[in-house]
Amino acid sequence: MVIEATANAVFVKEVQKLLGSGQVPRALELLRAREPGNKDPEIALHLGLALRMQRDFAGALGAFDAALALDPYHLLALLSKGAVLEMMGQPRLAARTYRNALKVAPPDAQLLPSLRGAVDRARRAVAANNEALAQHLRAAVAPLRSQFSQRELGRFDECLEIFAGLKKRHVHEPLLLDFPQLPAIPFFDRVHFPWLPELEAASEIIRQDALALIKDDWERFHPYIQMPPGAPVNQWEALNHSPSWSTLHMWRDGRRMDDVCMRCPRTVAILDKLPLADQPGFAPTAMFSVLAPRTTIPPHTGSSNIRLIVHLPLILPGGCRFRVGNDVREWRMGEAWVFDDTIEHEAWNDSDQVRVILIFDVWNPLLSEAERALVTAMMTASNAYNAGK
Repeated sequence: MVIEATANAVFVKEVQKLLGSGQVPRALELLRAREPGNKDPEIALHLGLALRMQRDFAGALGAFDAALALDPYHLLALLSKGAVLEMMGQPRLAARTYRNALKVAPPDAQLLPSLRGAVDRARRAVAANNEALAQHLRAAVAPLRSQFSQRELGRFDECLEIFAGLKKRHVHEPLLLDFPQLPAIPFFDRVHFPWLPELEAASEIIRQDALALIKDDWERFHPYIQMPPGAPVNQWEALNHSPSWSTLHMWRDGRRMDDVCMRCPRTVAILDKLPLADQPGFAPTAMFSVLAPRTTIPPHTGSSNIRLIVHLPLILPGGCRFRVGNDVREWRMGEAWVFDDTIEHEAWNDSDQVRVILIFDVWNPLLSEAERALVTAMMTASNAYNAGK
């Protein structure tokens, strides 16, 4: 078999030279003579390439299918089949084939230069087909959709765009603990948090505390991202140890920061009345978060879906946006929201001023009291286990 593979490789190089010099009939003659019974997908692939050069699209399609029968993950065969289907006026079938090609294509940095153009073409064809499908689906459901209120349509509209391939399907991606059978809800309905109006009514008091701390105790703020030396920084390269995203904690991983709390007693008194997540070694966490002008917090996920994150805006210039999953929103002064940070999220401050918000965590309201107690005991035991030798 090694001898046959070597002979086939030499043969393929000879065929490539013929095709490159325009000697397609001679290449076809050699390929057809060698193809019967040959199990090397490269032979069938190059037969398809030669037939395509002669505009025998049906024959080329058959040859590419023969190559894929031998190797279903052959990237060039998939790309070539997609291109032929486009030439045959079958863009939908081409998009399906291109979609399979993109699934097996390596990252762009590892892609052969000779394939980059074909891969880009495949992406464009898939994107165009996704948009065409979405338009078709929207038109088909439009009469029925018009019978419902806008409040009832948000999830369906996202479903349609995910199904059509226009948007990504977002799920829980916790860094630490994934509690099963909890729905992946980007922003939770306010009905779960009857204390939100009380928090929002105190916005000005909390804002004054934040302003005083920024003015008089800025040295206590620290970069939120502090990766240790040697750790892969990934998306955090620009913000690692950077004051562009600075925070000051009142509670951190369940530990009360007394020296900070004594400097903002009014804010602490407000938080003390709220049902913060209570999990020794993990929660609550409560902090003032300062994002510098023209700064982006890249997509990331949090540690566990057993708790949710509350944002209350305190200093809010224009151009500040926030995304959780596929839901992009702008903060409004006096309005808090609660979201699941184990769903991919990111933030932008596109203004020329700092953005300041209060951040703290609360229990996921869909956990029962028993589940909260048990998961707290479990995680306490995990800490103890990992502290041992």
